[in-house]
Amino acid sequence: MAEAAPDHGTFLQPFANFLGAPEPALRLLISILIGYPLVLIHRYTLYCKSPWMQHLYFITSGVSIALFNYGQNVVHSAVCVMVAWLLLLSIGGTLKSVIISFVFQMTYLLVGYYMTGTDTYDIKWSMPHCVLTLRLIALTYDVYDGTKDYEKLSNDQQKTALPYTPTLVEIAAHTYFPASFMVGPQFSMRRYLDFVKGTLVGCELPPCLVPGLLRGGSGLLYLAIYQVGISWLPDEFLTSEEYYDMSLWWRHVVVGIWAKITLYKYISCWLIAEGVCIMSGLSYSGKDANGNCLWSGCANVKIGLYEGATTFGHMIASFNTNTNAWVAQYVYKRLRFLNNRYVSQVMALVFLAVWHGLHSGYYACFFMEFAVMNFERDLGNYVHQYPRLLAVLNAGPLKYIKFVVLKLYVVIFMGYCLGPFALLKLHRWWSFYTSLYFSGHVVFAGWPLYAPAVKAIIKTIGGERLKIDKGKKE
Repeated sequence: MAEAAPDHGTFLQPFANFLGAPEPALRLLISILIGYPLVLIHRYTLYCKSPWMQHLYFITSGVSIALFNYGQNVVHSAVCVMVAWLLLLSIGGTLKSVIISFVFQMTYLLVGYYMTGTDTYDIKWSMPHCVLTLRLIALTYDVYDGTKDYEKLSNDQQKTALPYTPTLVEIAAHTYFPASFMVGPQFSMRRYLDFVKGTLVGCELPPCLVPGLLRGGSGLLYLAIYQVGISWLPDEFLTSEEYYDMSLWWRHVVVGIWAKITLYKYISCWLIAEGVCIMSGLSYSGKDANGNCLWSGCANVKIGLYEGATTFGHMIASFNTNTNAWVAQYVYKRLRFLNNRYVSQVMALVFLAVWHGLHSGYYACFFMEFAVMNFERDLGNYVHQYPRLLAVLNAGPLKYIKFVVLKLYVVIFMGYCLGPFALLKLHRWWSFYTSLYFSGHVVFAGWPLYAPAVKAIIKTIGGERLKIDKGKKE
């Protein structure tokens, strides 16, 4: 069954051609940027006024953005919002409602991926729907948590639990909030309701305009870098003859540079969207020691940590942090009853892969994430048992050499891990890995095979080992 494409016309096509971007991508950018005037209007006309009027304003704005991008396909988000509300109205606050919500919302998303999917990454209605899916699943969880003893909830759950079922208008406004409907960030219904009621920041207009503009401006800078970089090194280059004519070393380097450029596409969108959330006041996260307002409540990327990353752990902690926090709270930590950290981690990564789509490249990518994190965790924990070795590595010129080596390691192998995520189809990412002789799989997935030899070398040169295992040394 073919999906009926909305008739958008072509008035934006000349601008898209000028920018060197597909028209759907330009529509997406416009939809994110228009959030700035929308929240300014809200700030000076509706802020701390009638919650009902604010809800209607956000619904109207968000639905208009959806219509601009996907036409009649806005019906998909409307159906899922209605089902979420009816489910909460009928059996909300129960484990059964959580399970039904999870199954229905994920199934609807996967069917959407199947109906709209092609051999490439497409900007269609299923793209913002993945954001919506997490939001509606979390809503059901939060109402369920609201029925429990508050003191028995985790810190995260105490911040998001809802002691009552939100109305249909509240759910729709939370869903279509114009600053986050298209690309996120995720934020709880509790945060949204506190914002609308004026209890999040207070009813004085918050000093958030400059921080929001600065965050959005950094997003535009990253977008410009991405546009220049991708014109020089597009995805297609990885399957070109010129790429295959390079030496193995240069292929690894080029793949690393390509990944760095590609990730700026996501970072730019998140920063621009976050800037809108900051300007609205929704991102308020308390005050620092000097009494200055903090605006990190909707952050999805930590730029300083990302750019300075020397491990994949740094990358994961700095990139798509909002979604990672969602998975940690609503998937990983909910699997504690399994009493196995590795099983919980695998299931969380499988969920992330499924949530991204049906292409095999997503699963290959998240398999590599698991292998890399297992490698870094095991090796890092072992090295840190030898203080003398650490002192040598972190002293004098050697610490700078270590930084350069680790930086190259992250950049190069990030490209290796990201390849399938962009190439999607098995024949493309398999050829990609073949061109690199499966080096990342040898290094990371092969770690259990050669770990004893590496640990023996570390033991030999590392000096005295920290006392562990009931005070005994190895």
